[in-house]
Amino acid sequence: MTETVSANPMVGSLIFALGGLAGAVFAVPFRKIKGVAYESYWLFYALAGLLVFPLVLALITCPATFQTFGKVPASTLAQCAGFGALWGLGGLTWGLMIRYLGIGLGLAIGCGLCSATGTLIPPIVTGNAGALVATTGAKIVLAGVVGSLIGIGFVGLAGKFKEGELSEEQKKASVAEFNFKKGILVACFSGVASAGMNFGLQSGAALETAAKEAGTPVAWCGMPVLVVVLWGGLVVNAAWCLWQNRKNGTFGDYGKMFGGNFAAIALASLAGVIWACQFACQKVGEPQMGDLKYIGFAVVMGASIFFSSLLGIFMGEWKGTGAKTKGCLALGIVVLLVSFCVISYGSK
Repeated sequence: MTETVSANPMVGSLIFALGGLAGAVFAVPFRKIKGVAYESYWLFYALAGLLVFPLVLALITCPATFQTFGKVPASTLAQCAGFGALWGLGGLTWGLMIRYLGIGLGLAIGCGLCSATGTLIPPIVTGNAGALVATTGAKIVLAGVVGSLIGIGFVGLAGKFKEGELSEEQKKASVAEFNFKKGILVACFSGVASAGMNFGLQSGAALETAAKEAGTPVAWCGMPVLVVVLWGGLVVNAAWCLWQNRKNGTFGDYGKMFGGNFAAIALASLAGVIWACQFACQKVGEPQMGDLKYIGFAVVMGASIFFSSLLGIFMGEWKGTGAKTKGCLALGIVVLLVSFCVISYGSK
C-alpha cells in the first residue's frame, strides 16, 4: 500500500526556504578552521556532506534504499551520478568563489546563476518548455525566477561598486582574499556547472517510484536519488582534494588533524552536513508542490541568496561602503524577497 500526499505549496515553499537557509550558512564553519590547507579540510566536508550524512538519512527514512538501486535501469543511476559529477566540478570552485567574493556576494551571484540554469534548462532539454508558461500560476512562477535574476544583478552591481570604493586593506579586512575579477569568473563557472545538481535530482523519478513501492513515506522518496547524485559529486571532489594534496605537498595535514586538530575535522564535517540539508529539504518539499515541483531548486537557491546577503551584512563584508553601494545591495535584497513571494504565490 502506498501513501498519497495532498499538495500544499505554501508548506513546500517553507521547506525550500529552510533549505536555502542551510545553503547560506554552511560555509561559516570554514572561517574557524586554522592550520590546514583548503583541499585537506574540503575532503572532510565532502565525506560528511556527500557520503555519510545523505546515506544515513536515506537509510533511516527509506530502509530499502539499496534495494531501490537494483529496481531501476543502470542508465538512471549513471545519469543521476553523472549530473552529480557535473555539479562536483562546480562545487569545487564554490569554495574559491567564497574566498574571493565573501559569503554574501559570492553565494548571491553563484546561487543566482545556478537557480536560473537549474530551473529553466531541464524543461527545455526534455521538450517540456511549454510547461513554463502552461498556466497562469506557471507564468507567475517564471516571472518570479526572472525577478530573482534582476535581484542578483543588483547584488552583483553592489559588489562592483564595493571593489571601486574600498582600499585593498578594507576589502581584505572582512574577506582576506577579495578579488572581484577572479571571483566573478569563478562564480560564473561554478553557478552554471552547479546546476547539474538539479538536473540529477530531477532525473531520478524511477528511483522515487521504487522507493514509494517499497513503502517509503512520500516525503522521503527522494532520498535515494540524493544519495546517487551526491556519489557522483563525491568522486570528483575526493579526486580533486587528493590531487591538490599531492601537488601542494599537503598530505601531512591529515596527520595534523588526526594528531590533535580535531576541530578542523569537526568544523569541515559540520559544514558538509549543513550543506547537504539544503537539497534534502528540496526533495522533502517537492511532493508538496504538485505539478510545480520543478521550481523547488529556484526557491532553494533564491532563499540562499537572500539569507547569504543578510549574513554578509551581519559579518561586516559591506562595512565601509558608501550609500550607493548599500542602496544597490538593499534593492537587490528587496527584489529577491519579492521574487520569493511571487514564486510562492504562483505555485499556490
